[in-house]
Amino acid sequence: MKEGAAADQAVQQAQRRTVSRHELGAHQRFEEISPEVGQLDEEAFDDALGADPDAALSLLADLTGATDEKLKALARKLAGRVMVELARRGRPARRGIGRLARQRYRPDGGDLDLDASLDPVALARATRSAVDPDELVVAGWVRPATALALVVDRSGSMGGKPLATAAVAASAVAWRAPADHSVVAFSNEAIVVKSQDVPKAAERVVTDLLALRGFGTTDVALALRQAGTQLARSGAARKVTVLLSDCRSTVPGDAVLAAQALEELVIIAPAGDAEQAEWLANATGARWTTVAGPGQVPEALARVLAD
Repeated sequence: MKEGAAADQAVQQAQRRTVSRHELGAHQRFEEISPEVGQLDEEAFDDALGADPDAALSLLADLTGATDEKLKALARKLAGRVMVELARRGRPARRGIGRLARQRYRPDGGDLDLDASLDPVALARATRSAVDPDELVVAGWVRPATALALVVDRSGSMGGKPLATAAVAASAVAWRAPADHSVVAFSNEAIVVKSQDVPKAAERVVTDLLALRGFGTTDVALALRQAGTQLARSGAARKVTVLLSDCRSTVPGDAVLAAQALEELVIIAPAGDAEQAEWLANATGARWTTVAGPGQVPEALARVLAD
């Protein structure tokens, strides 16, 4: 079975429990957004999003697990669009330190490299023909590509705000490295939601991640090893693991050793519960920050990825 299909199957097997209308009623604006069974009022949701983004996104995350199948389908469709759009509001950071490199000619590529372009120029002169631009070489500044691997803690209870935060993080990673990223959800086992080298639409990644239920203990070392496995498939000059977790391991495993095997680690932890994340960052030299809710994720990611 190809890994993309295997990942989809793993997601299906880890579907989280459904949420009843009674449970959804604990959200303050639920009755406005879903006034009747099978209904989702997108205008009411937009109003809620404008008033309190974190509360609205937390509700939307729980709606994607509704017992009401029609409401669940509507919520998942909306969530894919909303989470991705929210991630795109954060500006992708300029990546890496530029280096001077020879490359094929393009008008904005840099200065003509006369030594490397001497042969095609001489041939054109000898044959009294135009110089073939495809044979010319310029010296210009290029930036190294960046590959990202997001590992999301799904242990214990995963719903509402933590689930929405994970979904926005997946969208933000996809926005910053659309062709070279992976998403792994972990507890005491790892589920590859999106493989590093297998294309998958960001909206689909979001809905698959939202479908996962919280389960099991927390194995941070396993998560970091899985990130390394995914990034090993990339040819990018910069490979970054993004750990979204409180980093509190509840099973044996050397998270520090696993982190030190990675090229680069950044940590995003929940505000108010970041002591272990800070410890791991200090022990490994990782950059770290906190978020209070899903709306803060794009800017938090920008901070930890900045040079």
